[in-house]
Amino acid sequence: MGKNKLKKFADMETFGCVYQYPWSVLESGGCPMKGRWNADCFHNDHGIVLELGCGKGEYAVGLSQRFPEKNYIGIDIKGARMWTGAKMVERQQLKNVTFLRTSIELIDRMFDADEVSEIWITFPDPQMKKVNKRLTSTRFLNNYRKVLKDGGIVHLKTDSPFLYTYTRELIRVNNLPLEIDTDDLYGSGCADDILEIKTHYEKQWLSRGLTIKYLKFRLPHDGELVEPDIEIEPDTYRSYGRGEIQMPQLMKDNELNN
Repeated sequence: MGKNKLKKFADMETFGCVYQYPWSVLESGGCPMKGRWNADCFHNDHGIVLELGCGKGEYAVGLSQRFPEKNYIGIDIKGARMWTGAKMVERQQLKNVTFLRTSIELIDRMFDADEVSEIWITFPDPQMKKVNKRLTSTRFLNNYRKVLKDGGIVHLKTDSPFLYTYTRELIRVNNLPLEIDTDDLYGSGCADDILEIKTHYEKQWLSRGLTIKYLKFRLPHDGELVEPDIEIEPDTYRSYGRGEIQMPQLMKDNELNN
């Protein structure tokens, strides 16, 4: 592990806007903040909005600056990335945004029923081969139901045609209330001040000529959720750990050279 990462992890231990709990704590008694985020973290009764897989935290910070009447929590397991957003919060002394380092699978251990009013999912891995790992799969939606208010809003921003098609069909077959659906956010005219917040990876996708897809839907508590029965063409590009984006020809050249 590089010295830079070690320094970031050390910084994270000192940031007042970062919450980290070892597995032993969660296994024995759950998250101490569960049901108490408003009272003990934000010290108000404003609605709580989550950004799942927040990465560098651009969306959580950007939303908090635009909407001081709401509380924002960025969630990710990778602390070195989260450091960027947490550092911004510390420097700007923002009071309505914080970060939680944990696995999204544990969300119901972190929040109480109806404690969350809204969820953002920004540019997640589409997990084309593993349905249960998709952040919009029935597995995850059922988990969100445990913490999200009845009919709470879920936003998905993605570059992935695969994940967009999958989620759109899941919404359709389960009759979930769909409020916005576009496969070209910035070409559709529906992008507003909120949607124009751009993450690190979104800027890279746009620089490669990819369109951004956006879905906004509500998630009622009632009804059994089912997976869509649909064949979806895989994405023809992929990203790498350092943010490099390989387009189809580059992927083909890479395969020929190996």
